[in-house]
Amino acid sequence: MTRWPERGNLVSDLSVICPYCNENAELVDSDLVYWKSFGMIWLCQPCQAWVGTDKNSAIHKPLGTLANEELREARKLAHTVFDPHWKALADHGYPRGKARTQAYRKLAKSLGIELKDCHIAKFDVRGCKDVVVVCNKWANIKQSEFEKYT
Repeated sequence: MTRWPERGNLVSDLSVICPYCNENAELVDSDLVYWKSFGMIWLCQPCQAWVGTDKNSAIHKPLGTLANEELREARKLAHTVFDPHWKALADHGYPRGKARTQAYRKLAKSLGIELKDCHIAKFDVRGCKDVVVVCNKWANIKQSEFEKYT
């Protein structure tokens, strides 16, 4: 259990282990790594690896895996090429949540993985590179063709 009195007695029974050093990450406010607070994050100070938390989780469940600078950059690139696909579906009438789920469903199928394992926040650098390859292929398919595969 971790307590942060200076942060308002935040408590979490969750233990998050850094994949880089195998030490416990700390639950802290994101203002420690960003220019303002976006909520709580799990942070490994020595590795400068962090991950955001589910705002609806009482135990501050991580949204993915801790990411160092290299992995954060890979995930940003993956989102840069992936997000336009689900946003295009939303622009064509799909509710945003459904559009995003449909795009992840197609991505999972393209990557040959289960939908439950298909989220950029869970991917390593290699997985993010695979997202870029797949999404670049999708970019050459007309929107109506994309919708057939969702």
